[in-house]
Order: sequence, then C-alpha cells, then structure tokens
Amino acid sequence: MKQDTSGLVVDFVGGAVAHRLRFGGGRGQTLPKAIGMKDGKTPDVVDATAGLGRDAFLLASLGAYVTLIERSDIMHQILADGMEHARNADADLASIIGRMTLLHGDAKDLLPGLDPEVVLIDPMHPPRKNSALVKKEMRQIREIVGTDEDCTELMEIALDCARKRVVLKWPQKADPMPGIRQPSHQITGKSTRYDVFMLG
Repeated sequence: MKQDTSGLVVDFVGGAVAHRLRFGGGRGQTLPKAIGMKDGKTPDVVDATAGLGRDAFLLASLGAYVTLIERSDIMHQILADGMEHARNADADLASIIGRMTLLHGDAKDLLPGLDPEVVLIDPMHPPRKNSALVKKEMRQIREIVGTDEDCTELMEIALDCARKRVVLKWPQKADPMPGIRQPSHQITGKSTRYDVFMLG
C-alpha cells in the first residue's frame, strides 16, 4: 500500500514552528523545564524519536545541542529536507540547525554508543478511541511509522544509557507506560505531560 505523504513537510521557517519560536515562552515552556533547562543549564539532548523535529528544533533554539534519531526512511528524508531548507533560509535559523545532528537508524541500537546526557522519547501512540478525527498530518505520520510497539524496550535502553535524565512525552490523561518504573516527577501541559526520570 502506497503511503500518503502529500503535503507532509517539515517547515522550520514559517507556520506553527516559527510562531512558537517567536512567542512560545522560551525556557518557561513545559518541554525545556522537563529537559532540565533551568539555572542557566543547557543539557545536550538525544531526541530518540525525532518525527517532524519540532521538539528538537525548540530545544536547539534555546541553545541545546540535539542529536535526532529517526528510523523511518521516509520521515528521515522529510526531516533532512526541512533542516536543509531552514539552514539556507537565514543566518539565525542556520545557527539553530547547526546545533541539530540528524542520524538515521534505530535508537535502540544507536543510544548505547552516544553516551547521552538527556534522552527525550515521544512514541507514536495508538489512536485514542474517544478523540475527534486526528489531524491529517498525524494520520500520515502514523501511516509511515506505525505505533512504536517497541517503545517500552526503547525506554529501558534509554534509562540504562542516559547520564542525567530520560523524558517521556505522553498523553496527559494516559496511564503510565506499562513495565517502566515510576517517574521522579511529571510536568503537565494542556494535552501532554512529561514523565521525567532522574538518573545518576
């Protein structure tokens, strides 16, 4: 079955990403807080499930060096194209993209060799039974990458590899990921929560 990728692009130059960059609230946003961006600290981050790269771009815009891992051939190419477009758009965006390194492969294989300080994991969740029709963009991504059925295994590897913390991005009202220990704390947004596992 041919996957529908029409209109699916990574745009760091305009749209929602550009708006978040200008008006998002900087380090006061929930993701930078979960990652540990406070008291002047800017940890290096491995985004183990890169997807459209928006979280990685936000963190890079705040000064973090982010390694993005994407295992889907299609998503990796879409993301690489978006990064190249932003790099050529203007000097400020080029500087942000310069703090982003995109790797192609399975994070379960790559993480142990990266000695990550902080790992961010945002698995593709199964569709919620009671939700309205999911945005076309998310349906397309789910068609391409599936539902990350190995996300528990990825979490276990991340908890073994990370030096300081692992951050799991999870639907706000969802039950904890089964088989994983309790997080140290949680940071909650409108529809998303970050389960933070402190290490070391």
